[in-house]
Amino acid sequence: MKDTAVKSMFETIAGGYDFQNSCLSLGVDIHWRKVLAGMLHLPPDGLVLDVAVGTGEVAMAICHRHPTTQVIGIDFSPAMLAVGQMKIARRGLASRISLATGDGRLLPIRTGSVDAVTISFGIRNIEEKDVVLAEFYRVLKPGGQLLIMDFSYPEGLLLGPLYRFYLNHILPPLGNFISGTDYAYSYLAESVANFPGDRVFLGMIAAASFRDCTVKKLTFGIAKIFAGHKG
Repeated sequence: MKDTAVKSMFETIAGGYDFQNSCLSLGVDIHWRKVLAGMLHLPPDGLVLDVAVGTGEVAMAICHRHPTTQVIGIDFSPAMLAVGQMKIARRGLASRISLATGDGRLLPIRTGSVDAVTISFGIRNIEEKDVVLAEFYRVLKPGGQLLIMDFSYPEGLLLGPLYRFYLNHILPPLGNFISGTDYAYSYLAESVANFPGDRVFLGMIAAASFRDCTVKKLTFGIAKIFAGHKG
């Protein structure tokens, strides 16, 4: 899916995005965000860049877990950011979370200025992953932390095939119906299938000069968090 089509898709589904995610994941996405926030090791008054911030759920989870942290959220969808801005204001976090439009391939962030970079369920949508990883490395301070959370396939002779069947044959029509589109969750299934395997993606992160590259499985591997540090 081309950039303009992906952006148009998120503009279309922004209003119901959170409900759709929670409904289709049975609420487990809330736990995943808490795990990611808990993995962050930040200095007092740390600064986190959350790329593909969407409606701000990860940014807010980070603020709740780290009470003195500030978050900059970047996304290429104005509609998603508008929803996020309202939620952030309602939860009293407008002084700690700043949202702006931007592209992960050319971040509007000063070199060596953030303590951590996070991106959740966003890097699948970007073809130039090497460019994005280089940008993440650029904006991080020395020793800064990278956390990338995204969907994957669980392992196992039973669970793996069952989940693939669910993702390919049940989720697309159900998700498309709930989202009011005929393509959003068909694209989700396709993008998960095309995402690099663990070893390949860890190699890409290491090739961008990150060290201590690891992967953590969430809910039997339905989602994973890839981690690394700026050397």
